[in-house]
Formats: sequence, structure tokens, C-alpha cells
Amino acid sequence: MKAAVWNGRHDVRVENVPDPSIEKPTDAVIRVTSSGLCGSDLHLYEVLAPFMTPGDVLGHEPMGVVEETGSQVTGLAPGDRVVVPFQISCGHCFMCERGLQTQCETTQVRDQGSGAALFGYTKLYGAVPGAQAEYLRVPQAQYGPIKVPSGLPDDRYLFLSDVLPTAWQAVEYAEVPEGGTLAVLGLGPIGEMACRIALHRGVSQVIGIDLVPERLARARSRGVHTLDLRQHEGKGELGDAVRDLTEGRGADSVVDAVGMEAHGNDAARLAQNAAAVLPGKAAEKVAQKASVDRLAAFEAAVDMVRRGGTISLSGVYGGTADPLPMLTLFDKQIRLRMGQANVKHWVPDILPLLTDDDPLGVDDFATHHLPLDEAARAYEMFQRKDDGAVKVVFRP
Repeated sequence: MKAAVWNGRHDVRVENVPDPSIEKPTDAVIRVTSSGLCGSDLHLYEVLAPFMTPGDVLGHEPMGVVEETGSQVTGLAPGDRVVVPFQISCGHCFMCERGLQTQCETTQVRDQGSGAALFGYTKLYGAVPGAQAEYLRVPQAQYGPIKVPSGLPDDRYLFLSDVLPTAWQAVEYAEVPEGGTLAVLGLGPIGEMACRIALHRGVSQVIGIDLVPERLARARSRGVHTLDLRQHEGKGELGDAVRDLTEGRGADSVVDAVGMEAHGNDAARLAQNAAAVLPGKAAEKVAQKASVDRLAAFEAAVDMVRRGGTISLSGVYGGTADPLPMLTLFDKQIRLRMGQANVKHWVPDILPLLTDDDPLGVDDFATHHLPLDEAARAYEMFQRKDDGAVKVVFRP
């Protein structure tokens, strides 16, 4: 089959790889009909290269049609249409029963000290072959796949794999008080969807922050008050702009949807790039022991949130030696919530919104639909934010 394969930093190719097959009785194999390109995939394209191996199949946002099931998969049958969450979880362990599927004790990657295995996401999370491919083996298929109706376009349901639950959890963790303000840093797929969800849930004021004109325009068209980062790049200027909109206090809650590759922090960027180009084992050792994130977005969140407010981190961070502003966090009594989204925990809240009324605008959320053969171009376009690329969907 064809698949998008990682071959090195900034080097994604579409290659022929072996077809997946049933390996365990809890497996299923699906024929992929759509697969998203995520901002998290760009971390593999850039700073997380030390944890990748040439030949790794990328992607973690799939939906498709069941082709085959293992003997212990009783809830699925060939021909069923399914969305597959990006994390692999069993549904019956201590963590899954508490709605923490990203901490699943059955699939935890213990030799790396990591949580649940993820599709297409480095050796830290199991190096499980990913979903930007024609077919996908789905472990723990007795629990993970979400059956969806036939007859509607894939885009109605595809974003249940990651975007919708990640954005939903970001807003839930933000705990915006009634009548409060939510600021969202970064208007990529997760940040923009978080804005849409917050407005749908009745948040009084949603402030979206980015520096890409097309992303700012998309958010404004949905009723978001936007701030252009390029106009507030001086020290403290962005926080001042938010305080000007919030009676001088700052936002009640902030979602950081940017993560480790924030605009700014030139020293951290150089350190990330240096680690990424070191030879194999040396790069991995540095990344495991002394990696740093670009913390511009997080530092901006700390500045703009009001005292006693909440910061919700949905952007991926991977640094092991980040210098955090602990004095300010402590003094302002800021609450932090973070982590990969627990997809199955939020699906019951989200599914009722995927109706013909389409209140979250999922039907036209993707900006680009491309054949899998164009994966290399898509990664480059998405990283450079060319051609208004916000959300790319592959059609294998």
C-alpha cells in the first residue's frame, strides 16, 4: 500500500509499504478514506526528529471502512464506517474507566516513560504505524473505533479523531466562568476550533490571537475578537491588549494552542534545531535530557491571564529542561491544566453537535483536500502556512 513515510527532518515521502494485517485478536484493519494532517505532525517534521526512525508511517487522524476484525472484536464488522481516535486505549483499565484514555495502562509505553500509545507518533509513543496511508491496523479495536452513519461526507465526522475532542478538552480545562473571557493563543486547527466551541457554549468574550492574516480572518468570521500578534510584539504589549479588553485584569482563562514551536524564543529555536540535526543517538540523548521548548506562547499566557485564572495547554510541549516562570505562576495563583485529549471521554458531548445544522462548521473546516501522493507538498505548505493552509485532509 501507499503511505506517507518519514525519512528525515523535512523529508516526507509517499512510498510503498507492507499492507497491515491482523496481529492480535483485538485488532481491526480499516481502509482509510480520509486522514488529517495535524499541527502535531509538524513537530515530527521538525524538532522531534531525534525520536523518529526512517520508514515510520505518519498520521493519527483517520476514518475509513472496516475491512477485517480479530476474533475478540465483537462490536465491529466489515463494512462499518468508523473514526479512529489518535490514542490507542483499551476501555477497561483503571485510567480508561476514569476517562483518562491517554493514560491507558494497557497501552502505556512504559519503556519510554510515556502514556498511551499513539498512531504515527515517534518511539516515545510506541512507533505505531500511522494513518496517512491506504490501510491501517487498529489495535484495541474492541473499544477505540467510533462507528458513524454512512451517507454524509467524511468531513462531518473525521475531526472526532483529534481536532474536536482536543479543542473541547482545551475549553473544558479552561473553566471559563459565567460571563468571562477566554483568550486563545494560536488559530491553527485546534485553536480556531476551541474558539468555535467556546462561543457555542456561551462564553461571553473569545479573543483569538495569531499572526497569519487568513487565520485571523477565519476566526473573525465566526464572531471571535482577534488580535494580530504582529501589532503587539513588544514586551508585555499583547498582555496589555488583552487587559484593555478585560477591565484591566486579563483574561479569566487562556488556551495555549501553540506549544513547543512558538513564534519567538530565538535561543530555544536554535537549541531545538541543533538537537534535531545531531547524529542519531546523540540527538536522542540531548532531546531526552536537555531539550527545551520555545515558551513564548506559554509566557504570553502567563502574562495575559488574570490573577486566579486558568491556563489550559493543548499545544504539545516536549521539553525536559524548560525554565518556567514559577514566581509569577505562584504569585498570580494561576491554575494549569494540560495533556493529550481523552477522545472517547468527550465523544458523547460532541456527537450530538454533528447534525445538519453543523453549529461548529465542520463541513467546511478543512481548507485543503489532497490526494495522499501530495503529502510531501502538503507538509511543506502547512509548515510554511502557504496558500491559507489551516487544515489539510488527505484522501488516500
